[in-house]
Amino acid sequence: MSIQAVFAANKPTVFVSILPQKFFVQQISTDYVDVQVMVQPGASPATYEPKSSQMKQLASASAYFAIGVQFEYTWLEKIAEVNPEMKIVHTDKGIHKLTMAKHHHDEVHHGEKHGHHDDHGGLDPHIWLSPSLVKKQAAIITDALSKILPEKASLFHKNLEVFVRQIDELDDDLRSTFKTKKGMQFMVFHPSWGYFANDYGLKQVAIETEGKDPKPAQLRKLIEFAREHDIHVVFVQPQFSTKSATVVAKEIKGEVIPINPLAEDWSTNMRVVADKFKSVLQ
Repeated sequence: MSIQAVFAANKPTVFVSILPQKFFVQQISTDYVDVQVMVQPGASPATYEPKSSQMKQLASASAYFAIGVQFEYTWLEKIAEVNPEMKIVHTDKGIHKLTMAKHHHDEVHHGEKHGHHDDHGGLDPHIWLSPSLVKKQAAIITDALSKILPEKASLFHKNLEVFVRQIDELDDDLRSTFKTKKGMQFMVFHPSWGYFANDYGLKQVAIETEGKDPKPAQLRKLIEFAREHDIHVVFVQPQFSTKSATVVAKEIKGEVIPINPLAEDWSTNMRVVADKFKSVLQ
């Protein structure tokens, strides 16, 4: 067996719920842990059901990094039972979450803040789409990794400092990008971008609310709203059907543009999405 193979075999395995978390963990751990992702590309974190092969892998995992996405409320207890020795790390700990927008015209698009322990049903789980909140998650990840590999704790904390500087640079760039766009509105199918909108003074207008497609009357109101506010683009993501978004786009003589809140390369994706938002905010 090669030295590389021995090293790989001896690395602790940690699980994360979604792909962006893998990026966060790897910024801190570099190559010292093996990171497995629960929700596979193209699947929705709201409805995901772990595969039996993943449940078997959990039996030898050192930690599971939860983030508060919906499938965890069904599965996290079962995940913990598979391996009582595995540390469940809640990376959303201490983060005040926004309420999910219930209607496209509600002023809650900027969000009302609620405590971490509130009923999860109405709270927005998309905390990985806010650079300032990712810094908090990264600090929690660093502490957990330092307990798994205490001999690497110093390195992990240095890596955290580097990552935080990169996040601050991204945040500064995004603030500059949207400096002249305050209060402007963008339309999405699924309301993933509430924290992003909240951070940069924008307003997210969602077609789907609480996991449901709009009824015909709601759809008509959305179309009227888009026309009144000169909205010509509907942003969609690969985890959801684009049917309703396509109907709205056709009625407003606009277009459907894909963006992916679950892309693995988080830093690059945040800039790509910001550029797409900026291009339609006039």
